[in-house]
Amino acid sequence: MHRVVALVRPPQSTFELACAAQVFGIERPELPTRYAFGVCAERPGPVATRAGYDMLVADGLDALDRADTVVVPGWLPTEKPPSPAVVRALHRAHGRGARIVSICSGAFALAYAGLLDGRRATTHWALVNEFAARFPAVEVDPDVLYVDHGDLATSAGAGAGIDLCMHLVRADQGARYAAHIARTMVMPPHREGGQLQYSAPPHPVQIDGTLAPLLEWVTGRLGEPVTIESMAAHAGVSARTLARRFAEQLGTSPGQWLLAQRIATAQDLLESSDLPVDAIARRVGLSSATNLRRRFLNTLGTTPGAYRRAFRTTASPTALDSSPR
Repeated sequence: MHRVVALVRPPQSTFELACAAQVFGIERPELPTRYAFGVCAERPGPVATRAGYDMLVADGLDALDRADTVVVPGWLPTEKPPSPAVVRALHRAHGRGARIVSICSGAFALAYAGLLDGRRATTHWALVNEFAARFPAVEVDPDVLYVDHGDLATSAGAGAGIDLCMHLVRADQGARYAAHIARTMVMPPHREGGQLQYSAPPHPVQIDGTLAPLLEWVTGRLGEPVTIESMAAHAGVSARTLARRFAEQLGTSPGQWLLAQRIATAQDLLESSDLPVDAIARRVGLSSATNLRRRFLNTLGTTPGAYRRAFRTTASPTALDSSPR
């Protein structure tokens, strides 16, 4: 059981906390439970929230000593550094190997503690200038949804906190387990961390130009030689217009999105089937085992074989396959 503990402080942002609680703290009957979720505060007791009510938090900072992952779901006001006791608790957790994660303004707490010095990090786009001014030793990336170093991870605004939490579940439990959680939350299973935090609003003439039908068409044909040109032709637009719509609506390019779908489908097949790697590569449109290995290494930092060994042993295909679809 992987224990996740959220460190809250008054006034706590409730949505950021809910991002972590919804992903890690909800028992889902169709899935084996692999996370235990808890909340702690420097001073246990009533904790005011920004939503007009108080939370009753029973655990103090010693809960961080038992956590495998520590989540800081926002840190407001940002100009107020954490106390020496909180800094010591964060360092103690990080020093013994716990993963430290921030959502939105929570990156300020990690930066005040010195944990992000010399590291790339992100936070909400409206806070990046203040963040960069306060913490010159941190390499601030203002555009991405999240940054994951393995031991430390930061996300942009609250919605990106869900993306980061889902990304961590994928890293811990595999793509199929994460996809089932995403389905129960009625949300896309994965957004790459490198996508833009926000995109330009569509021009009036593009309001009806949703990509949804095209995305559905492509995902049903991943084993076919789908190209940017064929995608544009199916959508009835030029390749340039298609690229603009992807940037506006998804914050990525058509090619990057297509590759991400191919890799995600390959992950699922590696977890849930005994198909040879070469067969999986062809089924997802990556032509050969060699190409699939190269894409896996570039994107996930591992090989298809290593991925299958890791997640076929931790996943429970029978349990996962029994869930509603």
